[in-house]
Amino acid sequence: MIAATLAVIAKAPAPGHSKTRLVPPLSPIQAAELAEAALRDTLAAVADTAVDRSVVVLDGPPGSWLAAGLEVIPQRGDGLDERLANAFSDLPGPTLIIGMDTPQVSAALLERGLRSLHASGAVLGPALDGGYWAIGMRDPDPRALLGVPMSSAVTLAAQRLRLRELGLAVADLAPLRDVDTYSDAIAVAASAPNTAFARALGRLAPHRAAA
Repeated sequence: MIAATLAVIAKAPAPGHSKTRLVPPLSPIQAAELAEAALRDTLAAVADTAVDRSVVVLDGPPGSWLAAGLEVIPQRGDGLDERLANAFSDLPGPTLIIGMDTPQVSAALLERGLRSLHASGAVLGPALDGGYWAIGMRDPDPRALLGVPMSSAVTLAAQRLRLRELGLAVADLAPLRDVDTYSDAIAVAASAPNTAFARALGRLAPHRAAA
């Protein structure tokens, strides 16, 4: 068992609020269904990870997708930088936070990140779009997040620089493609065909998913 906290920062899937960049070609209801499938896969990987504490940092109400044994705390703040900073403040000690947009993530990869916290000051999981899918700190410091530009092509670079400015060594995890656009959804489903996400995409848009 790894002495650390593993958290998922997530938005409760709901039409019109989840994966809106997938509309069109999906409807708002379909986009929410796909978001829920991605969240289920992510939480399943978390549940399979040998870590002391597993938490969902949630915006919205819990649903049937919430696996048993997962602690829930509310998100606090406006922008994502504030919400991440507050999540680290609420989760003291070595903590790795991941998003809900990488349904292909595995417990083995998460355990690698958690172990890296004890060897390095910080961990980043690069995303292919210039952001990151995971961030961890051995000694969480909200200053590492506040003011970092989020959801841009420079997010990863800016975050890495901020961590280093605070004197933290940064270990990298394997890069993953997160699901923002419909082309991302198709690529991720193809790379992880045994996930709930891939099955949901095939059910919602079988012809496009097979393209």
